[in-house]
Amino acid sequence: MTALRSRRRHGYIALGLTAVAALTLAGCAEGGDDGGDSGSVEGETVEIAGGITGSEAENLQKSFEQFEADTGITVNYTGDKGFEGNIVTKVAGGSAPDIAIVPQPGLFRSLVETGEVKEAPAEVEANVDEYWAPIWKETGSIDGTFYAAPMLANLKGYVWYSPKSFEEWGVEIPTTWDELIALTDTIRETTGQPPWCAGFFSEAASGWPGTDWVEDLVLRQAGPEVYDSWAAGDTPFTDPDIEAAFDSVGEILLNPDYVNAGFGDVKSINPTAFGDPIAAAVANGTCALTHQASFLTANFLTAQTAAGETPVVAPDGDVYAFLLPGPEAGELAVEGGGELVTAFSDDAATQAVLEYMSTPEFADARVELGGAISANMGADPELASSEFLTEAMKIVQDPETVFRFDASDLMPATVGSGSFWRGMVDWIDGKPTPQVLEDIQAGYEN
Repeated sequence: MTALRSRRRHGYIALGLTAVAALTLAGCAEGGDDGGDSGSVEGETVEIAGGITGSEAENLQKSFEQFEADTGITVNYTGDKGFEGNIVTKVAGGSAPDIAIVPQPGLFRSLVETGEVKEAPAEVEANVDEYWAPIWKETGSIDGTFYAAPMLANLKGYVWYSPKSFEEWGVEIPTTWDELIALTDTIRETTGQPPWCAGFFSEAASGWPGTDWVEDLVLRQAGPEVYDSWAAGDTPFTDPDIEAAFDSVGEILLNPDYVNAGFGDVKSINPTAFGDPIAAAVANGTCALTHQASFLTANFLTAQTAAGETPVVAPDGDVYAFLLPGPEAGELAVEGGGELVTAFSDDAATQAVLEYMSTPEFADARVELGGAISANMGADPELASSEFLTEAMKIVQDPETVFRFDASDLMPATVGSGSFWRGMVDWIDGKPTPQVLEDIQAGYEN
């Protein structure tokens, strides 16, 4: 980032907040108050809560450093591994944060239903209209009212691998599902080890990595229309198209010859954490293939290769990724996700933070710190921390991309972050697919 560009951004932020303060003071004057400092945001503290933890939480907090310097507002972010299960209770109990970073639209809907969520400020809505594809605003709206801007984004459905190992084994990136299975067999025969590793453990959110597998296969095999109907609850989990997706995923995850490299057998998937252990296994060569979203690059920042070095994420580096292929080469829609920035306060400082978080400036600040991308079309993908993330960011920014939001995130929380998550854990533990599908569908009745 050039110094000139940096100064321009800081001036933009300061100008925007001056306008917020001026409007607040004007309102006080009209009401007969003497004005004073009641409209100032300097010295105010805004509390943000979310499920982002670890190094990602540290980078999120760092993203506000220049904003804090420019405005005098203190931003405190608190990460909670049990956020999804705790936030509704906190809001209903009167202990909501000023802002919540919500990872699922289903949970977002539940929060709006409490009546405590504030409508997004006009400045935030204007930014979203300018910088995001319409699907993102639709996701942050309920019954025609816009509440929440998107924050970051992630592109799902990637298969992570070692380019060096592929070259050594004489194999190529597959372009169809059948080629992927053939590749798996070749690696198994060459190494004598299960090629795939997977982890479903994520505290109260355990099971969600399995939902991503199923969603990818529904989108790729059954197509966008079936995917949309399923995400909306109109196509049930017991539908043959959904069962077919489970069967395809099961070709890999339920096959003891294919999983779970470096961790054990099929049932070791559930107690294995989805993030750092999996990234480490791919980086050090004990795992040939793993399925995970673009955000796994953040986990590689703390992983080590067999030589004890930080892995290089590049087409000719230590690790890279290709999108999970569908039945036919070239026929591919992409699935992704992202957080929604939801407010429970409408004071001037909170609104200033909300506005900043909807700008390209915030997106660039976070992306530049590494391990993240944004669908904000005003943000600079060249600031991403790897060639891979730059390419992933261009995909999610492209208005021509056929993009679908994570289906489980669109479902009601009782299903998307409830029975679907639990169902994936039960499935790995050996419960028959038809029973698992019935159990997940029953979540709609809760």
